[in-house]
Amino acid sequence: MIDVNIPSDHPRAKSLQVRETLIAYYLNGIVATSGLIAHGRGEAFDYLLGERTSKPALKAISAAVAMLLIAKNPVISVNGNTAALVPEDIVRLADATGSKIEVNLFYRTHERELAIEELLKKAGAPEVLGVGDKASAKIPELNSERRRVDPKGIQAADVVLVPLEDGDRTEALVKIGKKVIAVDLNPLSRTAQTATITIVDNIVRTAPKMLETARYLKKQNPRKLAHILEKFDNKQNLAESIDTIKENLTRIATQSARARRQEE
Repeated sequence: MIDVNIPSDHPRAKSLQVRETLIAYYLNGIVATSGLIAHGRGEAFDYLLGERTSKPALKAISAAVAMLLIAKNPVISVNGNTAALVPEDIVRLADATGSKIEVNLFYRTHERELAIEELLKKAGAPEVLGVGDKASAKIPELNSERRRVDPKGIQAADVVLVPLEDGDRTEALVKIGKKVIAVDLNPLSRTAQTATITIVDNIVRTAPKMLETARYLKKQNPRKLAHILEKFDNKQNLAESIDTIKENLTRIATQSARARRQEE
C-alpha cells in the first residue's frame, strides 16, 4: 500500500488507504481509469457484505487454495488493480502454491505491462509472464486485448486465478476447459456466476487469507484437499453470499427502525 497520511482512528481508514493507493498507481500508469470505477462499484458491494470476510468466502478460499495446490499448471492472472493493491501477497501465494504469474490487461499497453512487471518483480516475483511478445497465444472467441495470453502461462494452465476479472474472459476460459477461480465482491456478476470457484470478498482481505490458507493446506494430505473440493458447491456458496447481504440489510434496517422509535 502507498503510505499516505490518513489518521489510524478514522472510521474509514482502511478504505481510504486503498483508494489513495489506487489513485497513486493510476497516476503512475499501472491502474486504468476504468479500474478506479470498478473499485468504486466493488466497494459498494463490500458495504453490503459488512466489509469483512464472510463464512461463505472462507469456504471458497479453502476450496480455491485446494484447487491451486492440486492443479498441474496453475496460473495467477494479474491486472492493474491487483498489482497495485496486493503485489507481495500475490507473489507469495504463487510461491506457496507453485503457480506462475501472468499479466493480463483489458486496457493493454506495453508501458502498463512493463510497469506491472516491474512492480511484481520488486515484490519478489522471479518471472512474470504475458508481457509484450510473450503473450503470443490467443483465447478463442474473445475479441478484447485480454485474448492475448502466454503459451507458457494461461494457455497451458489447467487452473487460472483471476482476481478482479471481467466476465467475458471468465466465460471464454471456462469454455476452453480451464477451471477458473474468481475474486469478485458482486455475487451476481457474470464472472461470479460463471467461475468454477468464486470468492465473494475484497482482494485486500482475500489475498493474505489465501496465502495463510495455502501455507496450512500444503502440509496436509492430498486426500484432504480433494475432500475440500468435493464438498464445495459454487452455486450454493454464491447463494449463501447473497444471504449474507440480505442478513446485513435486515440487521441495518432493524437497527434504523429501533433508533427511529426511540426518537419518537
